[in-house]
Amino acid sequence: MFSSMQEIIDYAVKHDTTFAEMMIQDEMSLKGVSRDEVRALMKQNIDVMRDALEKGLTGEGVKSVTGYTGQDAVKLAHYNETSHPLSGHEMVEALKGAISTNEVNAAMGIICATPTAGSSGTIPGILFKLEQTHHLTIDQMIDFLFAAALCGRVIANNASVAGAIGGCQAEVGSASAIAAAAAVEIFGGSPQACGHAMALAISNLLGLVCDPVAGLVEIPCVMRNAIGSGNGLISADLALAGVESRIPVDEVIEAMDKVGRNLPASLRETGIGGLAGTPTGEAIKRKIFGESTVGS
Repeated sequence: MFSSMQEIIDYAVKHDTTFAEMMIQDEMSLKGVSRDEVRALMKQNIDVMRDALEKGLTGEGVKSVTGYTGQDAVKLAHYNETSHPLSGHEMVEALKGAISTNEVNAAMGIICATPTAGSSGTIPGILFKLEQTHHLTIDQMIDFLFAAALCGRVIANNASVAGAIGGCQAEVGSASAIAAAAAVEIFGGSPQACGHAMALAISNLLGLVCDPVAGLVEIPCVMRNAIGSGNGLISADLALAGVESRIPVDEVIEAMDKVGRNLPASLRETGIGGLAGTPTGEAIKRKIFGESTVGS
């Protein structure tokens, strides 16, 4: 439907419409179903996200099969209730949701890949935080995801959302960016401001490598979702305040693609370089998979 963010922005301005509405219309046409059916399908995604987030925060939380990740969301929730967080209660609310969701992913639970399993906590962290602190309605939450989906499609078509191709900037970075754009739209920002939010969010995480310890989506993936949620909210606030990216969003997406493809293979989801290649990272891999796998 659209090949660039600038085309989307121009169309939204010309037709006085929203990113969410554009994506809804496209889905209706593609699937041959009604508006209510399309929105009901998206509501199912919200339900899956909510279930995952709540599961990770229930009781003592969840742990991965390896035992190397889990139960940190519960710790963060307790900290938020009993302390005065340095980044503020609202920000920690987003972080705990992001961590909780990705802990459920690491524990082989059901999540909604947004846009990937490794980045599945970033958008829920932001979305349910805004529901709690800014009283989003379910219709607004559905529109949020449709707006994010439209932006995500442009990134997927012009760059990548896969860590194996573009590093973690392509996963958590993309999730952060499309959430930032969606948040700006939901809170009354212009289409141009949505583009600036996307550009700022990607720029902030440009070059982020994908270095999963032992090749598993656990370390540092879980905590990077927290960073993704924080970055998305910060970028949205910057754009809503009128701050602009000096580099157009489509050029930023192109830059992300080029940076990702220029990363060495060891830093693109192979579990070889970065944190995975540290002595401790290799020791964890050896403990999980055996001696013969270290350094491979």
